[in-house]
Amino acid sequence: MSAVYIQIKTKLLFPAIALCLCVQAVAQICPVNIDFEQGTFKNWKAYLGNVSAAGGFNEIFLSETTATSGWHEMYSRSVNGFDLDYFGDFPVVCPNGSGYSVKLGNTRGGAEAEGLSYEFTIPPGRNEYSITYHYAVVFEGPTHQEFQQPRLEIEVMNVTDNQRVDCSSFTFIPFGSALPGFQQSPRQANANAVVWYKDWTPVTINLNNKAGKTIRIFFKTADCTFVRHFGYAYVDVNTECNGEFPGAVFCPNDDFVKVTAPYGFESYKWFNQTFTQVLGSSNELILRPAPSSGTTLAVEVTPFFGYGCKDTIYTKLIDTLTVQAYAGKDTSYCGVEPVLIGEPPKQGRTYSWSPATGLSSAFISNPVASPSVTTTYTLTVSSNGGGCRDTDEITVQSLLPDTSLRFAGKTLFCSTSKDSAVLYTANSVSAQWYRNGTAIPGAVANRYRVTSSGTYYASVKNETGCAIPTRTVNVVIEEEKKAERYPVRFSFADQFLRLSARTIADTVLWRPPLLLNDAALFNPDFKSPQLGEYLYTIRLASLSGCVTVDTQLVKVIAKVEVFLPNAFTPNNDRLNDVFTPVTIGIDKIELFKIYNRMGAEIYSWSAGKPGWDGTYKNSLQNPGTYVWQFRGIGIDGSVYYRKGFVVLIR
Repeated sequence: MSAVYIQIKTKLLFPAIALCLCVQAVAQICPVNIDFEQGTFKNWKAYLGNVSAAGGFNEIFLSETTATSGWHEMYSRSVNGFDLDYFGDFPVVCPNGSGYSVKLGNTRGGAEAEGLSYEFTIPPGRNEYSITYHYAVVFEGPTHQEFQQPRLEIEVMNVTDNQRVDCSSFTFIPFGSALPGFQQSPRQANANAVVWYKDWTPVTINLNNKAGKTIRIFFKTADCTFVRHFGYAYVDVNTECNGEFPGAVFCPNDDFVKVTAPYGFESYKWFNQTFTQVLGSSNELILRPAPSSGTTLAVEVTPFFGYGCKDTIYTKLIDTLTVQAYAGKDTSYCGVEPVLIGEPPKQGRTYSWSPATGLSSAFISNPVASPSVTTTYTLTVSSNGGGCRDTDEITVQSLLPDTSLRFAGKTLFCSTSKDSAVLYTANSVSAQWYRNGTAIPGAVANRYRVTSSGTYYASVKNETGCAIPTRTVNVVIEEEKKAERYPVRFSFADQFLRLSARTIADTVLWRPPLLLNDAALFNPDFKSPQLGEYLYTIRLASLSGCVTVDTQLVKVIAKVEVFLPNAFTPNNDRLNDVFTPVTIGIDKIELFKIYNRMGAEIYSWSAGKPGWDGTYKNSLQNPGTYVWQFRGIGIDGSVYYRKGFVVLIR
């Protein structure tokens, strides 16, 4: 690994970034893989490093390395074309039509820095040359000082003359700059820091009058210098090798010409060749009817403050555009990953596909296709002005296996019932059954009987080797609960007592319903006019058909009572081995303690140890007399305090 020291001293804030790049050059083959369309990092240099703040300046240190997963991640539109950034909800693959994007960085934080660079030589004689990139930025918690913030820098170098192209090298920031479009994400990575993002935005780099020069474009991202906050990037390079403005070449029969000026400026002013007429004031200019071939236009571009240089750019409109449609080679769809058809878009053209069924979009040059049946698609390409038109066809063969899934039985039943759940796939496919996302060993038949709760599906494969999952079926087989006898409840005559059943079922029924306000409630009110004991059965039934019958004894008493024996024999004969209070009408025991003759506490009541077994710290205590204290809350709300002596006999 060769070390590269890169020091950035700036007081500008810099986010994470996503970029799309378009190189324009007449009569030239585009630099190899500058657009990532080989699906690799060929001809790109990758860097990793860190960032720190020293003396009020931000310093990024990068070392050249190989592209590393987690920091330099390749995305394919055919696979990730529907994926959105978690924080910004913009597509992770640049929406300029290219097939690949690269993620630069991650959400780890840690004062990390990343970079990608590309060098190329402008052809001799080409003094009109520009590069257009798109960026979408994401960064967390930019509340530190500017030199401590997460950041992105785009550096353009004239390597031949060792000169930085200042008008095209700058840092993107959401605060303290004139750039519009930054928004706060509705999502956060942690509770103490907001996340900001900016959706895809194009910017043009002016490289005029640099014919024959070697140029290096360097994208650098960095976390905040306090380690905690992150920045990351999606880099997507879309190449259109044409030195003219988009739309400067048009078809002879076009009804109009749409010309697009360089991107990323705050204001535009279009003029005719003699500057005697203002033609427009936006990024795009539409001329209707189409002007004569050879017409020259000028556009004055004014940048956002701190983001470029004011310039006047010229272009000549030529009616030499030809249109050729290319739908791609016939291919097949196996049902797992959509297939990419068509080709990257070209400026000055519109695209439409027919039929639209199974396509991600019918109005882009290279959609992804996922047809359920074999389909022949027709691509129509037209010039923007409608004067040129061409068509091409592609057949996408659908190799989808039969994913039908048949179900017999019930999806919810009790384990003790005679119900069942059986799943079937088509006989024309082989199957592997899954439960909760894990393959079931040996479950490879077309029929599977479900024996436990879970979410089930099958991965089915046909004779072509295509394997895709069926729909899922959720089956719940409930185990019948063991019956319980609830603790005795106490009440006074003519006093309401709220009873409570276990909430393990969907319905409940108390029997007999006597003295209850509603026998179908889980928490009915009980009230008796006289003393006595009342035993209830509680039928708990679930939707699955499982039934459990609990019991509850209610005693209506005249008064609250507390009983404690005056002696006990902890000799493990299961007779009088534990000294514990016997209560009638005590709702809660607050205190029950035992003291030895020296006044030392040797036992205190707890739910896990409700009585004294004659030991202290696992040691047997000597026979003799011990003092006890008791305090409890009765069902009448009164405090009941008792104390006395107990004799331990061995």
